[in-house]
Amino acid sequence: MSVRVAHISDLHVSPERPFFNANMERLFAHLRGERPDILLNTGDLGLFGERDNGDLGCALAQHRELGVECRIVPGNHDVGEHPDIAGADQVNDERLARYRRVVGPDFWVLDLPGWRLVGIDALIAGTMLSGWAEQAEGLRRAAEGRAGRSLALVLHKPLADERYDDEALSPRFSSPGARRAILDALGPHCPALVLCGHVHQYRDAAIGGSRHIWAPPASFVIGDPWQPSYGGKAVGYLDHVFHADGSHEARLRTVRGLVHNDLATLPQVYGDVTARGPGNG
Repeated sequence: MSVRVAHISDLHVSPERPFFNANMERLFAHLRGERPDILLNTGDLGLFGERDNGDLGCALAQHRELGVECRIVPGNHDVGEHPDIAGADQVNDERLARYRRVVGPDFWVLDLPGWRLVGIDALIAGTMLSGWAEQAEGLRRAAEGRAGRSLALVLHKPLADERYDDEALSPRFSSPGARRAILDALGPHCPALVLCGHVHQYRDAAIGGSRHIWAPPASFVIGDPWQPSYGGKAVGYLDHVFHADGSHEARLRTVRGLVHNDLATLPQVYGDVTARGPGNG
């Protein structure tokens, strides 16, 4: 038996500032025709979902109408940025509680034939914030007790760019401290897959013995030279097929009608990224 999972990320929608809502609506119309077995979302549902507004609910309405099982992990625009990243709206217990109340659990385990998928809230990894100690223990138990299944780790930010020992601090990737906390929880158990989003690019690469696949955004890209090209800059989603023998296939999918918004031309959204200089968007 094989299970087909549609993997979406980075919707950035809002009822009051609907810059990218049309893309979400087109994407979900497409998915209703595709009928995947499961919908996986690796975060940033809302434009400013970390604030007390209707952004999270706006996105969730589309998920519920799809009529398939949905699994979601939070992004920095859902619960706030990791405390290691200065100068941003940071995650706190109030924001975590709101996300868990509105969206649901920020840690989960999903068993498929041949596979175990574990979703974590990487925005609290290695902190004293509500839930991380339980998530670290849950991740350890899930990895140890997977009974021969292949392991897939699901989170918002990529664990790293090219190597786990990179000590550079960047908002594009898990901070060194967060990464160490996640890897410590995994212990000797190396995931076959690490699935994420956040960078607004598609990439399929090997790091640390795992296959790391970044989902493209459904909302916008940041064009050159304002953001480096780590992979491919496209809007769309990923089509995963998980097989009972522990193997896996992934395919980048585009959707007719999705607008390739470039954040560099939309300063009214998150400010003028071009003002930060090349490579800093």
